[in-house]
Amino acid sequence: MSLDTKRYAQDLLEMARQENKEDLYFQQFSLLNDGFNSSDELRRYIDSDQYTSQEKKDKLVEIFGDALDTSVLNTFFLVSKTINKNHTELLLIHDFIQHYYQIRGILFGTVYTVHKLDDKSVADIEKAISDRLEHPVKLENKLDADMVGGIKVVVDDYVWDGSYKTRLKNMREKLTSGIQEYESTEEMGRVIKEKIKKFDIGDKVALQSSDTVGYVETVADGIVKVKGLTKAMAGEILEVGDTEAMVMNLEEDSIGAVLLGNEVEVVEGQQAVSTGRIIEVPVGDTMLGRVVNALGKPIDGNGPIRPSAYYPIERNAPGVISRQSVSESLETGIKVIDSMIPIGKGQRELIIGDRQTGKTAIAVDAIINQKGKNVKCIYVAIGQKASTVAQIVEKLKQNGAMEYTTVVCSSASELASLQYIAPYAGCAIGEYWMEHGQHVLIVYDDLSKHAIAYRTLSLLLRRPPGREAFPGDVFYLHSRLLERSAKLSDALGGGSMTALPIVETLSGDISAYIPTNVISITDGQIFLQTELFNSGNRPAVDSGLSVSRVGSAAQSKAMKKVSSSLKLELAQYQEVLDFAQFGSDLDTATKKTINHGQRLMALLKQPQYSPYSIEDQIIILFAAQKGYVEDIRLNRVEDYEKQLLVEMHSNHADLVNELREKKIFTDELTAKLEDAIMKFSDTYRRAGNGVN
Repeated sequence: MSLDTKRYAQDLLEMARQENKEDLYFQQFSLLNDGFNSSDELRRYIDSDQYTSQEKKDKLVEIFGDALDTSVLNTFFLVSKTINKNHTELLLIHDFIQHYYQIRGILFGTVYTVHKLDDKSVADIEKAISDRLEHPVKLENKLDADMVGGIKVVVDDYVWDGSYKTRLKNMREKLTSGIQEYESTEEMGRVIKEKIKKFDIGDKVALQSSDTVGYVETVADGIVKVKGLTKAMAGEILEVGDTEAMVMNLEEDSIGAVLLGNEVEVVEGQQAVSTGRIIEVPVGDTMLGRVVNALGKPIDGNGPIRPSAYYPIERNAPGVISRQSVSESLETGIKVIDSMIPIGKGQRELIIGDRQTGKTAIAVDAIINQKGKNVKCIYVAIGQKASTVAQIVEKLKQNGAMEYTTVVCSSASELASLQYIAPYAGCAIGEYWMEHGQHVLIVYDDLSKHAIAYRTLSLLLRRPPGREAFPGDVFYLHSRLLERSAKLSDALGGGSMTALPIVETLSGDISAYIPTNVISITDGQIFLQTELFNSGNRPAVDSGLSVSRVGSAAQSKAMKKVSSSLKLELAQYQEVLDFAQFGSDLDTATKKTINHGQRLMALLKQPQYSPYSIEDQIIILFAAQKGYVEDIRLNRVEDYEKQLLVEMHSNHADLVNELREKKIFTDELTAKLEDAIMKFSDTYRRAGNGVN
């Protein structure tokens, strides 16, 4: 029975009983049910939501004529309309008949065949099943052309599947099991031939318990309601025909599952088999350099993956005792981030902003910058266009980053269920390396689309909607994902997983539902501003709204020294800039602040796919801090920066190496560095690049 129509069917039977018409109602509904089972055209007409109740009523009168009782028909459609949901008429009739037999101690079931059975054949099957269950059984006969041949019987929570389709599937599984173990096609062919000789296509499929076998009650919009499977677990994989489904709802008398494959292949009455496996993905070093889907299956055309192990996508986050404080810097190669919004290994730093402001660009640059730093990277694309993901993969290849990167892709064209599990799959892949003492950077692009996919599934599963139609547990959706990022204790290997979740805003509204949720879960945010992006200041990071709550603890002493006042100086610049646009007569201090701010903004500009080493960033910011950029023409600041780095690497490589290795300013290093930059700056200005 369907939970939506079950109570209405019971009320309808009770109402008929009060009028002493329960046998009449049963006779009428049995007549209609037989008609539906015999005619697919009539069944589709009554089940369609394109026709009104009156049109459906007229259709039934046209076909069955005087055999129908008008009062019963009117009452039936009145109750069906009261349910106020689509596709209820057929279910209501079926549930009424089932309940009618149930109160008389008879189990009501279905025998599926390719061709219509005669009454004697149905009676023989009823007797056989009754003897087996030691309980009276009544069967209806439904047609299912996909069975190829044979019969399938569904009674209450039991399924007997003797269809040719299932037998052929079993044959395929038995013949192909263990094929991957053979190295030569000759040996594999010999073994398959032996299996064919031993296999009996006529083997009967035994009556199976509802603990492990159920049947599809309804299927629509990628959601299946499954009857039976009394011991199913949340997150368990079910085999439904040739596709798979994941259990999400454990209801009173059925299971709600989301399909992970083609919905077209799933039909009502189809067998659903419990696998006993929670959804899992392959993990290990063989995942590096690969593009996989949300189930961990390769989609890059580079052959199968031989994983080190399989991890469930849902795992408990490390506890407090298992963690240690963030103490090691994760360098992104982006000047504005490494200097003012530093990220530490094990941190969760949100990247937030409107669409087309460079959020993905920052994440991709961070991945590219991990080359040679022993950091494994994972890029999870959720709801992106497949062409966009392909471009990102190509850029990673061009920069040599795919060697240490795994891309998990669930594009916008895929099922909402796959978009929902994609970030958890990517997280599980990263946890393998983290638990083996390695460092991982994972990007979730983006969690706004992830929340929308989950909202879609939740509404289809009839979960109560809340604010903005998101379900009540949408906060838990992202918290249980992001909490799995951590810096593990030394006793557990000291590995880490750093998360860069991306969230899209609308018109810069960071107070919306999903943005505020993720902001409260993460350890800081990098806010990208549309105005900055459009004015050419890229990356368009708003230094005022951006913050890192723990990364400064992992920042090197040298970087801290040159960037300590940077955020304040930019804030002062933005403040006086707002007033300066209203007047031209500015005092010397204001002019100096604006001049300094303009050059800082120019220095913090950075082209995409061009990450800077941490020592180069320190040198640039040191020159700005000491005031050597103040007399450089504004349109020459970027060139000054490039020429300065060329000079330092060419003629002062010892200073650059000392900065790279020690990441601290000694008095001697400070003096030498200042002298080298001062001499270069004087030469650069005398070449005609200074302010007149």
